[in-house]
Amino acid sequence: MHKLLCLLACLLAGQAGAAVSARDDDGNTVTLQKPAQRIMALAPHVTELLFAAGGGARIVGTVNYSDYPEAAKRIPLVGDNREVDIERIIAMKPDLLVVWLHGAAPRQIEMLSKLGIPMFHSEPKTLDGIATDLQQLGRLMGTESVAEPAAAELRRQLAALKANYAGRAPVRLFYQVWDKPLYTLNGAHIVSDAIRLCGGVNIFAAQKTTAPMVSPEAVLQEDPEAIVGSAEQTVSAGGVTMWRQYPSMTAVRRNNLFALDVNLLNRAGPRMIPGAAALCEKLELARRHRKN
Repeated sequence: MHKLLCLLACLLAGQAGAAVSARDDDGNTVTLQKPAQRIMALAPHVTELLFAAGGGARIVGTVNYSDYPEAAKRIPLVGDNREVDIERIIAMKPDLLVVWLHGAAPRQIEMLSKLGIPMFHSEPKTLDGIATDLQQLGRLMGTESVAEPAAAELRRQLAALKANYAGRAPVRLFYQVWDKPLYTLNGAHIVSDAIRLCGGVNIFAAQKTTAPMVSPEAVLQEDPEAIVGSAEQTVSAGGVTMWRQYPSMTAVRRNNLFALDVNLLNRAGPRMIPGAAALCEKLELARRHRKN
């Protein structure tokens, strides 16, 4: 009987040890009875995070624009950021859903939550939060041996950027998400954390909406020293080039119209750290233009 009790205790301990838990970006604790093996990545940045955390081979479905790394392009699509095929998701039998609250429609999130499949909400608000998400997803997959060093490397890069740009003169900038209509981001968005890191000042940080639509007149009134937009937009007549029609504007006069790779700064994945470094370099260029 004693041996039987010991064996039972060992079995229970083993089962308890197999369970994994992590806290998501909405403050919820997600618990799985065993590390996730079949994962739905329902945002492009989520796909990048899962690959970086050592779980790329476990992604059974993802959404449009999940194109990095190269292997992500071979993963079946179940929809886009805002709408997914719930019936197909059920048929693929995932044991973990990783979703983006800001991108997904609330109705879809509610429907997915009723499926009974564990759900992790990923929406880092800071650059350091990207490293935290890496760690948390690594725990849910049991891939800490990959996720922890990856998170540590991101934090090392962040610390180097902070040390390099601390105390630099502020640069007031307009961050242009899109040109028609004209969209920007407020101070609560993770992009503004990158702007602050570089010594920049988001002229629309006080806006209550995360991604407010603004008018060209409002931008002109603020007269930013620099304008930063996505490189994707410069292929059209719009993008940051649209401001050249206002030669008296400080950003135009000082040649501070900058285009950056949209995938580096607008996705809250590991590549956002080098994206922030590129932003810092542009703002440093704007500082140098003051002397000319």
